[in-house]
Amino acid sequence: MCGRYAASRNPDDLVEEFEVDRVEVSERLQPDYNVAPTKDVYAVLTRRAKDLPDDAPPPRQLRVLRWGLVPSWAKDPSVGNRLINARVETVDVKPSFRRAFAARRCLLPADGYYEWYVRESGPKQPFYLHPRDGGSLAMAGLYEFWRDPTKDADDPDAWLTTCVIITAEAADELGHIHDRMPMVVAPADWAAWLDPARTDPADVKALLVPAATALLEAYPVATLVNSPRNNGPELIEPVALEGDDAPF
Repeated sequence: MCGRYAASRNPDDLVEEFEVDRVEVSERLQPDYNVAPTKDVYAVLTRRAKDLPDDAPPPRQLRVLRWGLVPSWAKDPSVGNRLINARVETVDVKPSFRRAFAARRCLLPADGYYEWYVRESGPKQPFYLHPRDGGSLAMAGLYEFWRDPTKDADDPDAWLTTCVIITAEAADELGHIHDRMPMVVAPADWAAWLDPARTDPADVKALLVPAATALLEAYPVATLVNSPRNNGPELIEPVALEGDDAPF
């Protein structure tokens, strides 16, 4: 699974890197080196804008979503606390995800992500995995709108917009750390992945190809990341492993 990641880039950098047309962000998020479920995160998506003509192409937008998907039919938003990952093997058929998979897809930019290696003895060892070239990981995600029936229609909090990260089986040496990893969308496939007019599940699923693990670097980090209360660039600093028990 992917339960924590780092996201420190500001909106201006994301606009340039992801070729965003519109920034729908009312308040900038602070750099976060310990993004945990239920936090607000940046997302890139393509959605028709009400202030544009019907024949205008839908703009690519930068928005803030809450991590933990709440399906539109959910009775209680707390279900999002559990729906933080969607397995690529079943994302197109699971009731919680299949509608969003067909039409509401997004990219979730990350500097890198954390996984915990289970050692033969002692506590789990956190590892930080990130692109070797220093670029962003464009994690494949889905987003959904949920209407709070207890609030008036004109209440700005009447709608909750949430997201989920799609995961895949980890291959090669990364699989020694953890058997799952975020599904990463290659830049050449961003437009197709974000296109809301592309609704055939088989066509969409064909875009999801596991990232080349050779492009990622993994190294151990301090157990400070274990607590969501800890935050800062020191969380991604490499540390030395003690003992011989290491994944590679």
